[in-house]
Amino acid sequence: MARAAWAAWLLVLLCGGAWTPPRILVSAATDANDVTALNTLFTSLNSPGQLQGWKASSGDPCSESWQGITCSGSSVTAIKLPGLGLSGNLGYNMNTMDSLVELDMSQNSLGGGQQIQYNLPNKKLERLNLAGNQFSGAVPYSISTMPKLQYLNLNHNQLSGDITDIFSNLPSLTTVDLSSNSLTGNLPQSFTSLSSLKTLYLQNNQLTGSINVLANLPLDDLNVANNRFTGWIPNELKKINSLQTDGNSWSTGSAPPPPPFTAPPHSRSNRRKSPGQHSNGNNNSSSGGSSGIGAGAIAGIIVSVLVIGAVVAFFLIKRKQRKGAIPELYEQRQPFNSFPSNEVKEMKPIQEATTVEVESLPSPAAVSLKPPPKIERNQSFDDDDIASKPVVKKSNAAPVKATVYSVADLQMATDSFNMDNLIGEGTFGRVYRAQFSDTKVLAVKKLNSTVLPSQSSDDFYELVSNISKLHHPNLSELVGYCMEHGQHLLVFDFYRNGSLHDMLHLSDEYNKPLSWNSRVKIALGSARALEHLHEICSPSIIHKNFKSSNILLDTELNPHISDAGLSNFVPDAEFQASDQGSGYGAPEVDMTGQYTLKSDVYSFGVVMLELLTGRKPFDSSRPRSEQSLVRWATPQLHDIDALDRMVDPALKGLYPAKSLSRFADVVALCVQPEPEFRPPMSEVVQALVRLVQRANMTRRMLDGEEASRRPDDQDHEFV
Repeated sequence: MARAAWAAWLLVLLCGGAWTPPRILVSAATDANDVTALNTLFTSLNSPGQLQGWKASSGDPCSESWQGITCSGSSVTAIKLPGLGLSGNLGYNMNTMDSLVELDMSQNSLGGGQQIQYNLPNKKLERLNLAGNQFSGAVPYSISTMPKLQYLNLNHNQLSGDITDIFSNLPSLTTVDLSSNSLTGNLPQSFTSLSSLKTLYLQNNQLTGSINVLANLPLDDLNVANNRFTGWIPNELKKINSLQTDGNSWSTGSAPPPPPFTAPPHSRSNRRKSPGQHSNGNNNSSSGGSSGIGAGAIAGIIVSVLVIGAVVAFFLIKRKQRKGAIPELYEQRQPFNSFPSNEVKEMKPIQEATTVEVESLPSPAAVSLKPPPKIERNQSFDDDDIASKPVVKKSNAAPVKATVYSVADLQMATDSFNMDNLIGEGTFGRVYRAQFSDTKVLAVKKLNSTVLPSQSSDDFYELVSNISKLHHPNLSELVGYCMEHGQHLLVFDFYRNGSLHDMLHLSDEYNKPLSWNSRVKIALGSARALEHLHEICSPSIIHKNFKSSNILLDTELNPHISDAGLSNFVPDAEFQASDQGSGYGAPEVDMTGQYTLKSDVYSFGVVMLELLTGRKPFDSSRPRSEQSLVRWATPQLHDIDALDRMVDPALKGLYPAKSLSRFADVVALCVQPEPEFRPPMSEVVQALVRLVQRANMTRRMLDGEEASRRPDDQDHEFV
C-alpha cells in the first residue's frame, strides 16, 4: 500500500499537479473493560443468536458495529436491546463500563425469577430501563450510586419487598416507574430528596401507609392507583395536572386535627386570619361581629379540651416511661438509612461490643438515637403489636450468647452500607464488609424480607438462637446480631480468600490456582460440615442452599460453610425458584419441590465436580451437550482416559492418578439420580478420609525408601 501511494505521488509530480497525502483511517479499539463487560453480558444472556456481531470473547464492538451498541470514540455509551426476546440475566461486571449513559433491556424475558444484578453501571448512567422482564427481589440498592440518573423504569417485573432508602443522592432523577410489581411497605423517606422528580408511577403494587412524603415534590404526573395507601391525599398533590389515586383506602372527611400539644391561637385577630379549626368540620373564622361570641365560646371549649387532654397525656407518658415496657413507635419504624450524614460523621469511634445474653440490654446507638428497649427474653417486638399488645412470652426461647451491635455501629463499620463494601448477594440478602476501629474485619448480612416475611422480632430471635448453637470448625459461625429500628442483621467472620466459586471461576493473574490437595482439603472440610448438620444436630438441619459460593475460604484455604441454619425460615418453593437453572438442584427437588438430606448430598457432589473439572454447574456458553456439568461428566467418571481429559486444566497435570480416581468414585455416588442410592454424609466423609490416609501412607513409604519426589509432590500434603 505504501509503494502504491508513493507511485501515485511520483505520477502526480511528473504531470505537474499538486498532491495531498492520502488519509490512513485507523479504527481505535474499544475500551478493554467495555469489551470484557459486553462479552460477559453476551454469555449471561445465553449467547443469543439474534444479537448480530456479538461475541463471547474479544472483539471490537465500536468498529464492528455490534447490534444495539453506541460508542463515542473507544468508549461504549449506550446499550439498547429492547424487545428482542432475550433471556438470562445482566453481566456481573457491568459496573466497569464507566462511560455508559443508557442501558435499555426492556420488554425481554430477562431475570427468570432472579434478582437484578447489583453491579450495574453507575458513574455516568442517565437512563436505566429494565421494564417488562421477569426480575424478582428488591429494587436494586446500586441505584443509589448513580448520581446522574435521570430516568428509571422497572415496571412490569416481579419485584417485591419494601422500597428502601436509595433515593437520597439522585438530584437529577425526573422519571421513576415502579408500577405493576409486588412492592410492599411504606414509601421511603428519601423520596423527599428527589428535587427534580416530575413523573412517578407506583400503581398496581401493594404499598401501604401515607403518601405525605410526596407532598412537596415538583410532580406533574403521579399515579398511585391500586395499592393499599391510607390517610389523606395532601392538598399539594391535588393540584397536579395528572393525578390517579383510585383503588386505595383513603380517609374521608376533614383532615385530622392538630396534635394534642399544638398551642391554639392566642388572639381573636389571629383566629380570624387562620383557615379555621378542624372541629367537626366547621370553619370558625368570621368577618362579622355577630358571630364573634359563638366563635369565642367554641374556641374556649377547644382550649379546655386540649388542656385536659394534655394533662392526661402527660401523666400517661410519665407512667409508661417508669415502666419502660414500650418504646416510642417512631423509633421502631425509623427507616434503615435515615440517619443524617452529619450525625454519622459525629459518632464516636466504634468499640467492639461485648458478648451478652439475649435478655441483656443492647448497646445504645450513638448521638441522637435513643437506646432500644430492654430486651427481655421472649418479648415480642413485632412492629404491629408494639402499641397494642402486651409483652408476649415464648416458652421455647433459650438464652443466647451473642455480640450485640447497634445499627449505628454497623453503619459506621460499613460506611453506611456503601456499595464499595458489598461482598455479595444471595438468597438471604446482601453481605457487606465491616471494618471496625480496632482493625477487626467482619461480614454483615442484611436479611431480606423473604427470610422474615412477618418482620417479627420473635422470629428473628428464634433464628439467632438456632444458628448460634451451630459450632463446627467448617461452619461460618455467628459472631453477633443487630435488631434495632426494625432492622435484622447477622454478623459473621470475614474470610479474606472469598468463596470457592470466586476462586475457581473468577481467577485472574493475581490468584494462584488451587492445587489438587487444596481441593481435596476443601471437599473433606465441607463434607464434615454437612455431616455435622445432618447427623450431629438434633433435629437434623437441611442446608438446601449448598453451593460453591457458600463455601468461604480462610487464609489457609480451610472451608467454612455459610447460610447454615437459615433454610428453616424460607419455604422450599423459594429455594426451588432460586435453584432453577443453577445446576445444583437434585432431580427430585425439581419434581416434588421438597428438599431432603439426600438433596444436600447431591449438591455436595456437584461441588466436588466443580473442584475436579473447574467448570460451572451450568454454563450456557458451552455446547449444549456440555452445558449441564452433571450430565456431561457422569458418564466419564469411571473412564480413566476420559477422566484425565476432564480435569481442570489449571492443575496442569499435577495430581496423582489414584487420588483422582477415588475422588471421582465419591462424586459418582453423590450425584446418582435416585436419592435412596446416595450415601449419607458420614460415609462420604469416611471415603474422603481414606483417600487422604492412603495418599499419606504412600508418601511415607516413598520417604522411607528415600525415593525421589515427583514435581507434583513438592507442594502437596496428600500425595
